[in-house]
Amino acid sequence: MSSAQPPDPDAPLSVTAHDSIAVIPASDWDACACPEAAESGRPLDPFTTHRFLSAIEESGSVGPGTGWQPMYLTVQSGGEIVAAAPLYAKGHSQGEYIFDHSWAHAYERAGGRYYPKLQIAVPFTPATGRRFLTRPGWESAGMAALVEGAVQLASRNDITTLHATFCTEGEALAGAQMGLLHRTGTQFHWVNRGYSDFDAFLADLSSRKRKNIRKERAQAQGFGGEIRLRTGEEIRPSDWDDVWRFYQDTGARKWGTPYLTRAFFEIAHETLRDDILLILAEREGRNVAGALNVIGRDCLYGRYWGATEHHPALHFEACYYQAIDWAIERGLARVEAGAQGEHKLARGYLPAPTHSLHWIGDPGFRNAVEQFLEGEARAVDEDIEILTSFGPFRKTGSEE
Repeated sequence: MSSAQPPDPDAPLSVTAHDSIAVIPASDWDACACPEAAESGRPLDPFTTHRFLSAIEESGSVGPGTGWQPMYLTVQSGGEIVAAAPLYAKGHSQGEYIFDHSWAHAYERAGGRYYPKLQIAVPFTPATGRRFLTRPGWESAGMAALVEGAVQLASRNDITTLHATFCTEGEALAGAQMGLLHRTGTQFHWVNRGYSDFDAFLADLSSRKRKNIRKERAQAQGFGGEIRLRTGEEIRPSDWDDVWRFYQDTGARKWGTPYLTRAFFEIAHETLRDDILLILAEREGRNVAGALNVIGRDCLYGRYWGATEHHPALHFEACYYQAIDWAIERGLARVEAGAQGEHKLARGYLPAPTHSLHWIGDPGFRNAVEQFLEGEARAVDEDIEILTSFGPFRKTGSEE
């Protein structure tokens, strides 16, 4: 059967779990993860590519001792891989950004065992994208086989929960039809409304917000150095030494231990440079702050920021305004600046829903979580509506 043809509903499908992505040919994985890249060269989602997941695994950022044990799933039909999912067995709830700590505490207080759990996700990456990766034409059958395979894996190993985090809305709706629990959350994204340049974006804002951004940009750019943007071959090996220092500093302040190892950045220099944009603040011949972004076909994803010197508003300039500038110049549809952060609202980033799916084997626990999610979903919808109304954009016919 050609992978471009619709699947045969009577064709037998087999699901296999793999403890290393290295045993799955990159061409087979990417035919499911980013088939569009075969024509354009740039994947829609850079995080589910074979090279990105390989870098995380090869660097030791996941694997023994990390609480993220790879169990990548593939679905085969007629000897061909037609679907895949980045699945991990987890011994904690760190590095996920869709939080279930309260679920774990409640279940364990009731005498249950919450961990290990199964997680379909890109580790340490709060960016929406397909989690049930399929060749074109296999979307429904492939996702159904992956869900069934993951649930069977959990049941056979006495694992209570399975989660798919930062999936697409379409996957969330399809998963709900399969009986999975659907959870929503909120992030802040900048959306390109066809702007010709940064000034055109500013013209869309209220007068007060526009003035504030101009003030912040002037303040940041007066830090005593230059902002430099590097991608691909422009990135120097020494830049990664600085990025590692920035990453360690931020990690130590926010979550204690950085998730990525130093080896990840070394591998990134070899295999991911074309997927990465570094925004570096250089002063007196050395980088004193910087932001690491990952490039998708129509989106720039802000991932990590750090600094060895404090300069007012430099964080906003490097993480938000330079990213918007770069996205406008290249006609990208949006910028996603990572998890949380209502301070992004005043800088042109509006609330957007995120989605996740959850399977819970214990019926009583499932019912309790389902009730919680119903109330949470109403609160999320209200928050998005309220936050959007307080957005920085000009109101029709006024500048309120």
